[in-house]
Amino acid sequence: MLKIGDRLKEERVRLGFNQADFAAVGGVAKTSQFNYEKGDRSPDAEYLAKVLGAGADILYIVSGQRVPPAASLDAAESLLLSRYRAVGARDRDTLNHILERMVAAN
Repeated sequence: MLKIGDRLKEERVRLGFNQADFAAVGGVAKTSQFNYEKGDRSPDAEYLAKVLGAGADILYIVSGQRVPPAASLDAAESLLLSRYRAVGARDRDTLNHILERMVAAN
């Protein structure tokens, strides 16, 4: 499993930032960013809150687990997913079959 510094770097790269720019987003010096990614220091909550604003997946950085996809669903998608989860396996198969046909028709 990757360490926090490795995951922080992975998120920085995913978002398209170099170290200096990501450090600025987090309100720290480039040397601090370097030390975070190297594993010599750990970022504090204030830094993490700031990089969250730039789109960093803080749950992933801290724990190694990605934010569940449901967190990014709008209300209609969330309702559809909850209804899908509430039905049995046969009904899910039916729904999947219907959706496959609808997608193919478009």
